[in-house]
Amino acid sequence: MLVTSRAGGDAAAGGPPGAAPRARGFGLGGAGGPRRPRYRLVRRLLGGGLALLLLVVAAGSLAVWTKYEQLVADLPTVDGLRTYQPPVMSRLYSGDDRVMAELAAERRIFVPYAAIPDRVKNAFIAVEDQKFYSHGGVDPFAIARAALTDLTMRKGRRPLGASTITQQVARVMLLGSNAVSLARKAKEALLAIRIEQTLSKDKILEIYLNEIYLGAGAYGVGAAAQTYFNKPLDQLDIAQAAFLGGLPKSPTNYNPYRYPEQAKERRDFVLQRMAEVGAITWDEARAAQAEPLMPQSFVRPGPVPGSEWFAEEVRRQLIERYGQDMTMQGGLAVHTSLDPHLQQIATKAVRDGLMAYDRAHGGWRGPVGHLDDVAVARATVTGDWQGALAHAAPPPGMLNAWRLAVVLSPATGEVGWLDGLPAQPTPRTGRLLARDLAWARRFRLPRAGDLVLIEPQADGGGVALRQIPHVEGALVTMDVHSGRVLAMVGGWSFNASQFNRATQALRQPGSSFKPFVYLTAMEQGISPSQKFDDSPVSYGSWHPNNYEKDFWGPTTLHDALRESRNLVTIRLAAHIGMKSVADMAIRLHLVDAMPHVLPAALGAVETTVLREAGAYAAIAAGGRLVTPTLIDDVQDRDGHVLWRPAGLGLAAAAPQAAPAAAPGTPPETPPGVVPDAPAPAPAFATPPAAAVSGGGVGAVPADGPLLADTRPQIASPESSFQILSMMEDVIRQGTGKPAGDGIDRPIAGKTGTSQDFNDAWFAGFSPDIVTVVWVGFDAPQSLGKNETGGNIAGPIWNQVMKAVLADRPRLDFPVPPGVTLARYDTGRVMAVDAFKPDQIPGVSADLYANVTGALTAADTGAENMPDSESDMAASPTAGAQGTTAPDTTVPGTTVPGTAATGGQPKVPPQPAGGGDIGMGGLY
Repeated sequence: MLVTSRAGGDAAAGGPPGAAPRARGFGLGGAGGPRRPRYRLVRRLLGGGLALLLLVVAAGSLAVWTKYEQLVADLPTVDGLRTYQPPVMSRLYSGDDRVMAELAAERRIFVPYAAIPDRVKNAFIAVEDQKFYSHGGVDPFAIARAALTDLTMRKGRRPLGASTITQQVARVMLLGSNAVSLARKAKEALLAIRIEQTLSKDKILEIYLNEIYLGAGAYGVGAAAQTYFNKPLDQLDIAQAAFLGGLPKSPTNYNPYRYPEQAKERRDFVLQRMAEVGAITWDEARAAQAEPLMPQSFVRPGPVPGSEWFAEEVRRQLIERYGQDMTMQGGLAVHTSLDPHLQQIATKAVRDGLMAYDRAHGGWRGPVGHLDDVAVARATVTGDWQGALAHAAPPPGMLNAWRLAVVLSPATGEVGWLDGLPAQPTPRTGRLLARDLAWARRFRLPRAGDLVLIEPQADGGGVALRQIPHVEGALVTMDVHSGRVLAMVGGWSFNASQFNRATQALRQPGSSFKPFVYLTAMEQGISPSQKFDDSPVSYGSWHPNNYEKDFWGPTTLHDALRESRNLVTIRLAAHIGMKSVADMAIRLHLVDAMPHVLPAALGAVETTVLREAGAYAAIAAGGRLVTPTLIDDVQDRDGHVLWRPAGLGLAAAAPQAAPAAAPGTPPETPPGVVPDAPAPAPAFATPPAAAVSGGGVGAVPADGPLLADTRPQIASPESSFQILSMMEDVIRQGTGKPAGDGIDRPIAGKTGTSQDFNDAWFAGFSPDIVTVVWVGFDAPQSLGKNETGGNIAGPIWNQVMKAVLADRPRLDFPVPPGVTLARYDTGRVMAVDAFKPDQIPGVSADLYANVTGALTAADTGAENMPDSESDMAASPTAGAQGTTAPDTTVPGTTVPGTAATGGQPKVPPQPAGGGDIGMGGLY
């Protein structure tokens, strides 16, 4: 009933079945209406905030991802660090394997990880990155600490860094930037993480310790140990290792030479940190802190004194072959041919010769400066001249043995100078030598306060007055057989001028070119006793003459070369053809190109001292091409040979007995020798002495390697020996007497003087050493009347060759097989010459029986050439007759008689060639 009644009641109330009962006693909106949601506003705010937060997070994530992609896209790869090879300096070694010079853009000595002492590693780790072995490339705690510190520090101070050692490797090796920015720090961190995933901790530390800059031009701990303490890295003690560990923060501010107190404080701080991390004990730290910081200066190896031109030429060749980066940072080991002792001898000889010329051809040119504040200084060391002199700069070109001095008393010649280190100079005084004071007073009276160049004498006998010569010189000494340059002088002073006059100056060789004209004639079968007319000749407007302006008539080639007779040389060149002369000079690398004109036969071409040394060496080496070389070999950082000079080498040979040769059987031609030409004497060996009537060949070596010589044969050994024998007489009794003074060894050579005495040469050789000397002004001008190669260059050559031969065994020039040595009367002297089998000693053949016509100016091309040495006699500076010089007659000689009579040898073949000027002879 109750249920039915409720149901019915609900139905009766008029509501549809299932409808909710209507509230009673409440109207719309009353207590019986629908309830409103609670906290609707809060929920809306929370929902909107959450949506905004999600949007910000999404946008931030997108921005971070975009920025990350940009950073990653620009990051370099770390794969190259796997095969890390630091840029290290290249070293040049002299012929005795001593370090001669270093080539470096950055001074670095690479030290592998295993060779770095633990105390050095710990010093850097303790102060730079204590958690190096535990973090993964980035130290979050260090970053947080640095951020808090940077927020609280005063404005203007440098932010505190938090870079780990790995981050520093990333910055140095891969980024190469020290810019302070968030982008750079982010790149550092990303790269550091990658590096940690790629390399081991030991490899990372090895790269860091070898790459970091530690001041004073030193990169890496190896170079720093040498720079600051002049020690290898493994010899540093704890205090010294700690000093290096403190340098990365600021190498400049902790320089021990400039800021010793700050450097010591920094070192002591590193020692404290090492003790705190347990790398050393506190007792060790306190003992190390008690040590004074005493750096020891390291002098970087430079070129051997006087060899700067040699080293610079080697550097230039290396850059040309390998490029700048490989040369300066590739760690090359370059073994050169330099003989340090001989280099010093050559440098001194050139300087002595230039000073002697300068003193003989001019007076004292005056002081190099003046100090007004010592104008009234007395001769005692009481004036204020020391401080003023300490600030005076010496002139370029002042030698190391010289001093810059101030004149204290012009009357007595007393001068004062400073000795010792620039930081603590020692004042000294002395008096000029009487002869030097008189020499100076003849041209300019010294005044008190004048700055002069002096050289204190070793015996305490006074002070010599010096001045820098204006004249220049050059010298090359090299091995005859191999072409190894043993010494090179490029001028007075490398500090004053880096221009190498031995390799870069193109100068006219004058009569020192004539041996190559005569060598060409010997190759065409002409005999040393052949006579050519020494008489006036003209070609158009060109009127060549002899130096002495006299004429000898028919003259042998021996006498013509010995006394450097121009007119005979011209007629000889006209006969054999200038084309063949030019070909010979080009094949010997004396010149690159040469005009086919007669003045060129007298040296009116341009060459260098080094090239002429190679050409003269070819004559001494039996006609083989000799290419001058300064480098024996080049090795990379791993010791692999990259380059050696071509032409000479060693070849293995099985032991064998020398076969017995039948009498009269010619020797077998060795490989590499031109067929039908006798073999030259082997390089680096002294063949047995040959008989006067010919030479012999040695037996085949029983064992050991053989010398393989693949260099071309430019001239036959017989022709070369003929010229060599003639040049021996040039020194014995010809124009080269000053060069041979006091030398009792077999030597040969030739003088050379160019037009107007602008260039003075002497080129000569012993059986194993050739030396060429040149003297002249950079801007060509006359050296003075009668100043020829024999007078100026000859004594320099003599001084060098005396020293060279003093400690060498006596050698004779080897005589090629089949050559006959004969003594005969040339008409002027008794001479010994070499003759080939088809030549009769002392006989002059009739070379002109079938020749008609005469040469003209058009044939010679002389009108297109400047005047040459042959015109010196007509120049205002020409010397007088009878002066001993490269183109001078020896006093007391007489005009020869007629040609020697005897059997007629075979007439040599005439040179072919349509337009060649050698189509006829002049007689």
